[in-house]
Amino acid sequence: MQAANPRRGYILGLSAYIIWGLFPLYFKAIANVPAVEIIIHRVLWSALFGALLLMVWKHPGWWRELRDNPKRLAILALSGTLIAANWLTYVWSVNNGRMLEASLGYYINPLVNVLLGMLILGERLRRMQWLAVGLAAVGVAQQVWQVGSLPWVSLVLALTFGFYGLIRKQAPVKALPGLVVETWMLVPIAVAWLLFNPTASSAQAEFWTTSEAWWLVAAGPVTLVPLVCFNAAARHLPYTTLGFLQYLAPTLVLLQAVLLFDEHLSSSTLVAFIFIWAGLAVYSVDAMISLRRRR
Repeated sequence: MQAANPRRGYILGLSAYIIWGLFPLYFKAIANVPAVEIIIHRVLWSALFGALLLMVWKHPGWWRELRDNPKRLAILALSGTLIAANWLTYVWSVNNGRMLEASLGYYINPLVNVLLGMLILGERLRRMQWLAVGLAAVGVAQQVWQVGSLPWVSLVLALTFGFYGLIRKQAPVKALPGLVVETWMLVPIAVAWLLFNPTASSAQAEFWTTSEAWWLVAAGPVTLVPLVCFNAAARHLPYTTLGFLQYLAPTLVLLQAVLLFDEHLSSSTLVAFIFIWAGLAVYSVDAMISLRRRR
């Protein structure tokens, strides 16, 4: 097993969350394509680009290890299903004017990560970390209350990605080979969808003369890069720390929703976000103190 490198973990984690935070700009560029069809092409082009990258970025013996351990293939099939469900929900929310709900989902997700880290991985929080979690929980609770009904978009995003990250952290498979296997397991479903939907936009020859066609092709590298960064970061950082880094992505989504796409941000919602950021600040101070003590 590769030794943990916190510095590398932070760089990889920050890279993943910044890219994810800017995803709405990408999906708005192909808003005329239905969400399901976008996901179909994310699977196909991610599988293709992932396989090509794997030919360049060698991982000797990865297929033999998977072949000799069918249980790992089953784990990757489950994680691939979870990430596909997450993709579909997110794309639908962005292109249907519900970016604030998507932002809320990814604010809830770190709390899900903390809970999973404690209950399943046996991770323990220090006192300041508990305070940080409490402040963030207050902010999230107010947001949920303000929605006025069950925020299913937020909950689906938080739970699917939380369990996806946990499964990938537990699976002894390197980041890139694991991601390639996940996507290739979904390829038969994607191909079947295209065969049974001959009227889909991307099934028409003239579609591939438009700029949207190139945006769909770009779904491969756009999807691949942050997921590889995230899966690699999960091997170098405690899961609770990785969870709190995720606040960066929903903040970027929130700013785009309000400043670029005219979604309304009420004063009460802003108060909730202030609680969440206060929790992040406390957690960050605790992390810096901990690093100094180790040095």
